[in-house]
Amino acid sequence: MRQILNVCALVLVMIGAEPALAIDFEKLLMPGDVIEGHAKYEGECTKCHERFSKKTQTQLCSDCHEKIDNDIFEKKGFHGKEARVSKVECRVCHTEHKGRDANIVHLNKDTFDHKLTDFKLKGSHTAVACESCHKPKKLYREAPLKCYSCHKKDDVHDGSLGKKCQDCHTEKSWVGKNDFDHGDTDFPLKGKHEKVDCVSCHLNQDYKETPDSCYGCHSVDDNHNGRYGKKCKDCHSEKDWEKIHFNHDKDTDYRITGKHKRVSCDSCHTGHLYKQELETECYSCHKADDEHQGKNGKECDSCHNTKDWGKSTFDHEKETDFPLRGKHDKLICSACHKGEVFEEELKMECYACHRQDDIHAGEQGKDCARCHNETGWQEKIVFDHDLTHFPLIGLHATTPCEECHLSGTYKDAALECIACHKKEDVHKKALGNECEVCHNPNAWSLWEFDHNEQTDFELDGKHEGLGCHLCHSTVLKKGQKTASQCGDCHWSDDIHRGGFGRNCERCHDTESFSDPKITQ
Repeated sequence: MRQILNVCALVLVMIGAEPALAIDFEKLLMPGDVIEGHAKYEGECTKCHERFSKKTQTQLCSDCHEKIDNDIFEKKGFHGKEARVSKVECRVCHTEHKGRDANIVHLNKDTFDHKLTDFKLKGSHTAVACESCHKPKKLYREAPLKCYSCHKKDDVHDGSLGKKCQDCHTEKSWVGKNDFDHGDTDFPLKGKHEKVDCVSCHLNQDYKETPDSCYGCHSVDDNHNGRYGKKCKDCHSEKDWEKIHFNHDKDTDYRITGKHKRVSCDSCHTGHLYKQELETECYSCHKADDEHQGKNGKECDSCHNTKDWGKSTFDHEKETDFPLRGKHDKLICSACHKGEVFEEELKMECYACHRQDDIHAGEQGKDCARCHNETGWQEKIVFDHDLTHFPLIGLHATTPCEECHLSGTYKDAALECIACHKKEDVHKKALGNECEVCHNPNAWSLWEFDHNEQTDFELDGKHEGLGCHLCHSTVLKKGQKTASQCGDCHWSDDIHRGGFGRNCERCHDTESFSDPKITQ
């Protein structure tokens, strides 16, 4: 049917039909309604179409869309760059006759490459939503290209620095490092100044009245409270405010050594730097640290140095007649030097200092070195006990002194065995106090008493091998002797009840009490 109508229309045109009738036929043959923007031209097909020629259609579009045509001519914008190069006809992208509400701009916002426009997206712009720049009911080409057009509300300078935001800022970060070269000013930024925010120096966005001296900005950082003047650069630099470059060794008459290098300036310079005149003697600063309370004088450097105040450098061995050895080497000076060190004259004998430590109460004399030395009061005692009335032999040689010497006087120690071994006397004094008669220092159990040789009572027969306590059962007083007659021990065994007297040996012997042998 459509083909028939097309033929009819063609015939009418060819036979010279009236123009109005031809237009009605053209409208009748339209494939669909045009968009709302082209609706007023819907009856004028020749606005967009030239009969029997498709090649001229793009030119007809350009005749109406002059701004687009101008972009193509000047090679700018999307059409001037992409469409011109690709030589794509308008109808390829903008197909008409799809209805009044049709969108004939085939643009995919998600895949569109903004590089094809005059505004390449960089930095933070790549994450900005399209609607932030392309406002509703506005053509895409109408989006502003100047920074200030979008960022006027972000201008903290209130226009005082002009509208060329790009002179200082970049797309990476509006508030970050900018491209403004401060080296073009009278105050090049060096060291830590390079990382300082503009507002740190340019308060209230004032770029004209900014001070260019250190003290102009850093007066609030002046820990010296003005006492060091205003020439900050004499000590400080832009590299590190805390690290000073002032050379005390070269610029003054007082070299800084040892721990003085770690001391803050204010520790010594308590007043005005250029008005206060400091003394250079140690005592002038360290009087409060003088533990000697002036007794050792004021020449601190004779014992101390700047490396370590607590460690004395004084060599007692070289500079005095009393070398410090052993435990003396660890003593503090005041342990011996009680008075003025340069006025008092100390005695060098041990007893002069250690009298209060003498546990012997003077009974061993005052020559402590006979037994003791500096390595330790109780260590390596060199006393020779063999020179006394009690030589140490056997187990006594390894016995600690305090086992026998309960007090420090030593002379009050008893020499008798029983004095020390009373608790070990299993005989309970029945054999007297002369332990040495049977025992010796090599071992308590090694006794050598010979009853046959050392007494008048020979042990034979059944007596041989008996324990001492069987006969020696009572404590004897001094001068007493143990009974030696048979009846003294065997009176309870006498079946004769004393009828034959006390001379048992007349009938009995030590081999057998029950087998009498009358000898007399």
